[in-house]
Amino acid sequence: MRILFVHPNYRSGGAEIAGTWPPAWVAYLTGHLRQEGFDDIHFIDAMTDNLTDADLAQRMEALSPDVVAVTAITPSIYRAEDVLKIARDLVPGAVRVMGGVHATFMYKQVLSEAPWIDVIVRGEGEEICAELMRAIADGRWPEDRQKIRGLAFKEGDRIIATPAASTVKDLKKIKPDWSILDWEKYIYIPLGTRVAIPNLARGCPFTCSFCSQWKFWRDYRVRDPKDVVDEIEDLVDNHGVGFFILADEEPSINKKKFVAFCQELIDRRLPDRVKWGINTRVTDIYRDRDLLKFYREAGLVHVSLGTEAAAQMKLDIFNKETKVEENKEAIRLLREADILVEAQFIVGLDNETPETLEETYKMAWDWQPDLANWSMYTPWPFTPLFQEMKDQVEVFDFSRYNFVTPIMKPAAMERGELLDGVMNNYRRFYMKKALFHYPWRGTGFRRRYLLGCLYAFLKAGVGRTFYDLGKVGYTGPQSKHKLDFQFDETRTIAEAQMEDWEASADKAAKAAERREAVKAQMKERSIVRTQDFKMPNGAQVRACGGGSEQMEDV
Repeated sequence: MRILFVHPNYRSGGAEIAGTWPPAWVAYLTGHLRQEGFDDIHFIDAMTDNLTDADLAQRMEALSPDVVAVTAITPSIYRAEDVLKIARDLVPGAVRVMGGVHATFMYKQVLSEAPWIDVIVRGEGEEICAELMRAIADGRWPEDRQKIRGLAFKEGDRIIATPAASTVKDLKKIKPDWSILDWEKYIYIPLGTRVAIPNLARGCPFTCSFCSQWKFWRDYRVRDPKDVVDEIEDLVDNHGVGFFILADEEPSINKKKFVAFCQELIDRRLPDRVKWGINTRVTDIYRDRDLLKFYREAGLVHVSLGTEAAAQMKLDIFNKETKVEENKEAIRLLREADILVEAQFIVGLDNETPETLEETYKMAWDWQPDLANWSMYTPWPFTPLFQEMKDQVEVFDFSRYNFVTPIMKPAAMERGELLDGVMNNYRRFYMKKALFHYPWRGTGFRRRYLLGCLYAFLKAGVGRTFYDLGKVGYTGPQSKHKLDFQFDETRTIAEAQMEDWEASADKAAKAAERREAVKAQMKERSIVRTQDFKMPNGAQVRACGGGSEQMEDV
């Protein structure tokens, strides 16, 4: 049976300005399928190759696959639907499969607007995908589709979802096939080297209200550090990778395994051949302040910090559990360890004003990270924060839900003014950094890396691909009232389907609520009993030893 995976051609002028990123999802799925005996697997990276629909159709028809499978995050959902529409027209006998976070939670809307999709894989894909492929190969499709957990599909006019499948419990079975990718295409511009995105852990124990990852992965699980370093050694030795970014939301949560991962890299002398970066939280930097130089020795050179917002009120909205003053100290600690630090700010909530935008710029300059990034708040329709703010959401064109387009309109600003304010922050921050910092400070590696980052920014700026500026018509402050964000106003919202979906963090929160409720109830009953109870002789009720005070909770 021939399986074709396709990565849809979607661009936004966001993360891709730093280089061409390898679609790691296809390596992880392919590796698992090969363990199950599927060998005839092909991959088309329509995004990296910038394929037109006509080009994709030609290549798809030439391969004549039995299955065409595609993934989709929210902004790429329409392009993913288009891929399977092409498959319907060119290889009508192929089973058309979609996976990814958006289709997992919005399967009713997806199947309604794209009825040519045969089946959606909901959640972590390896084991569900393998069972689905076995059913197709054995001729049990579509008869057995209701027996496979983790699927959604149309049956006549009805949309059916089978019970949610378990997450992958045996992490030893996660063995990606990196050879499915054409590595000469994937270059990290700041260092001019091949880049990879391996995975140390899955899920996240934290519940940031704007994030969907802890919902999608459900359980927080960390792989054996030696297995992950085996992957990295393979990437370096056999595919020429010189830089990698761990795909985890926060790989340093499990301190013991993260330290073991770093030690394994050092023991194999990999830091001499490959550098790497992570996303993490301010609290982990505080916790590991004495280990930061050790992390640098292991090859960690870039940390993206989720500082998120300058106003403490926004930190509270996002459930970040950090304080504003902690951000500056974490950045200082990283720079002292010779680790480049990137501060991430989320802007564009309802309460954004020119003054709060200016505040984020002043804080960014005061904190002195090496890099700063201002991301537009993007209300994923399956996150807790969206449920709280959905009455304020006016745009449901998911192709623009990309962190660079102002989906939300602040009460005190127009969308064009918000974008112009963000661009003004970028201009000032990087102009001053380029003139006074990057060429003159730090080690040779630091200087080369930062100038490489500046080159990536300038390249995207000249091409007007940065933040989709060319597409929306932004040419500077004079154009802020004339921008066309090209929203498809015919798109409407639908509710996310999460009835059968509960993350470990959800369960823990509910358990904590139950414990607090029981504790409060017991205290209340104790007070009532004490008030109502009288000794037979009418004496006052006292504790052992004659005391009248209750022991405090410890």
